Amino acid sequence: MDLVTKKIAVLPGDGIGPEVCRQAVKVLDAVAERFGHRFEFSSHLVGACAIDATGNPLPDETLAACRAADAVLFGAIGDPKYDNDPTAKVRPEQGLLRMRKELGLFANIRPVTAYKALLKHSPLKADRIEGTDLVIFRELTGGIYFGEKGRNADGSAYDNCTYSRPEIARIAHLAFQSAVSRRQHLTLVDKANVLETSRLWREVVRNIALQYPAVTVDYLFVDNAAMQIIVNPKQFDVMLTENMFGDIISDEASVIAGSMGLLPSASVGAAVAVFEPIHGSYSQATGKGIANPLAAILSAAMLLDHLGLVAEAELVREAVDEALTNNILTPELNPTAPYTTEQVGSYVAFWIADSNEQQWNAHNIAVGVSTII
Repeated sequence: MDLVTKKIAVLPGDGIGPEVCRQAVKVLDAVAERFGHRFEFSSHLVGACAIDATGNPLPDETLAACRAADAVLFGAIGDPKYDNDPTAKVRPEQGLLRMRKELGLFANIRPVTAYKALLKHSPLKADRIEGTDLVIFRELTGGIYFGEKGRNADGSAYDNCTYSRPEIARIAHLAFQSAVSRRQHLTLVDKANVLETSRLWREVVRNIALQYPAVTVDYLFVDNAAMQIIVNPKQFDVMLTENMFGDIISDEASVIAGSMGLLPSASVGAAVAVFEPIHGSYSQATGKGIANPLAAILSAAMLLDHLGLVAEAELVREAVDEALTNNILTPELNPTAPYTTEQVGSYVAFWIADSNEQQWNAHNIAVGVSTII
C-alpha cells in the first residue's frame, strides 16, 4: 500500500477530552505503524481551557490549524464553572458553535450500533434492540440554534428557526448517498404538521428523492420518531433531520448502545471534517482513568474512512469488537473487573499493531491474565 501522509489537528478540550483523545491518537499511531502511513499530529486549545489561557473559547490559531489539517480529532468541551453560571458572557460552547460555523460543518453524522456483547447494558430489552444499525444525519449550522434570538422589553424571549433550500439540500444528498450504500432506506424526521420549516424540509427531500429511485423514503413527526427509536429501532437505516431534533434524538438513541461512551460522530463540511465522541466533558471523571475511550477511538475510525483509508478503519472497528468481546472495558461497562482508560486504549492499539500476538493475547485475557502494558 502506498505511503499516506496526513495532517491531523487534535483539539482535546476539557474534562475527559484529553484522556480519550490520547487513546485515539495512540490507536491512529498503531494504524500508521501497521500500514506504513504517517500521521502528523498537532494539539490546540478549545473550550474552557482556551478561555482560561486566552479569553477566547476558539482561538484564531486553533481555527487556522483546523483549516490547514486534513482532518480534526476533537475531544469534549465544558466545565462546571461555566455550566453553573448562566450569566457567563464567554462560554466553552460558543467555541464549538463558532467552529461549526467558521468551518462550514453542516452535517453531523452519528452511527448507532447495538453491540451484541453489550445488549445487557442497555436499559431497553435486548430483543427490541438486537441488530440495530442506524445512522443519524443531523443538520448542524442552521435552525433554531443559529437563528436570531433575544429578549423583548416586556420580558419575553424568542429564538427564531430559519432554513433555506440549499441548507437542506446539501445534507439531504449526503444522507441519500449513505442510504444507497447501506440498506436503501431513509427516514426524514420533522414536525411538518406544525412548523413551516419542517414543511420546507419535506418539500426539498421529496424533490431530491427523485434522484435516488433505489432509496425508499418515509416521513415521521419527531414525537413519533422519538417513540419508535425506543419501541423498534431496527426499522431505521438512515435518519435525516434538522439541528435541534437531531440533537435530541441522537442522544436518545445512545441508550441503544448501552453507553454514550460507545458513540462516535463526524461533523462534515465542504473542506474539512471534525471527528468526536458524542459524550460531554464528564468533568467529575477527569484524571481518574475511568473514562470510556471507545467512542473517541471509533471516531478515529470514522476519520480514517474520511481519509479514504477504509481497510484501516475496519481494522480499528474489529479491534474495538475484540475489546468488547473480551470485556476489556472501563468501570461503566465492566464494574466488577474494570480496566483503565489507558489500558483499554492500549489493548485496541496492541491488537491493531501486532496481529501475530492477537490470539495469544486474547487467550491470556480469557483466563484472566492481562498482557496490557
